[in-house]
Amino acid sequence: MWSLHNLNGDFAADSVEIREVWDSNLEDELSLICSIIADYPFVSMDTEFPAVLVPSAVTSLNSFVFKYQNLKRNVDVLKLIQLGLTFFDSSGHLPHFGSPPRPCIWQFNFREFDAARDIFDRSHIELLRHSGMDLEKDHRLGVTADRFSELIISSGVVQNDSVQWITFYSFFDLGYLLKTLTCRNLPDSQEDFCHSLRLYFPKVYDIKHLMKFCNNLHGGLNKVAEDLGVARVGTYHQAGLDSLLVAAVFMKLKGHFFHGSVERYAGFLCGLCC
Repeated sequence: MWSLHNLNGDFAADSVEIREVWDSNLEDELSLICSIIADYPFVSMDTEFPAVLVPSAVTSLNSFVFKYQNLKRNVDVLKLIQLGLTFFDSSGHLPHFGSPPRPCIWQFNFREFDAARDIFDRSHIELLRHSGMDLEKDHRLGVTADRFSELIISSGVVQNDSVQWITFYSFFDLGYLLKTLTCRNLPDSQEDFCHSLRLYFPKVYDIKHLMKFCNNLHGGLNKVAEDLGVARVGTYHQAGLDSLLVAAVFMKLKGHFFHGSVERYAGFLCGLCC
């Protein structure tokens, strides 16, 4: 069976099927996910959004409180564009579907963002377009946040103590996902935000936090992957493939630095005191 440990082997981008999720197939895809979550209870995630636009009103960026205020200012006014989810088991195996069976990951395309009306960072949006994202198609055919929230909550992926979420420096990713799940702005206080995260994601690991306990491991996701010898599969700035890289880095990190056990580090998010 295909293993995440083999990402630095001879697997090409077309070895992995990206299951694109739109409003028309949302129910079918979440039903499929519901059928595999018990066997593949690790979920790595990545998001794409219109970049960070609203600056913090304060300069004390080392304060957790001020960092949360900056997070809330941005997430409240901006909109999630894409969510990537990779499901895998404790050995790093992905679910296989199709004929012949291929390892699968999921990419949810949302319709709320409208490039003709909403605010965004122009250079970042151009970067997303260059990576192959069709924002106009997303706006026409993408998933609506309220329907996504209703169906994914009932699928057992969130609010499930048995599911382990894997992220990389993720307070913005989790902020956008929480806003989408609740269909409302983020809580006013950091304490309430952290409480909501624990409700929806009872067990979450932040690779950036794990890196604090790894000698000479620094930088962003792509640099860490390169330092660990984990090869990227496919294009940059696609949430599905980035979530796959998060999964691969987590598996390599867990085996190389933590002897397969990271339970004591659950619930700590780098950048916020959660």
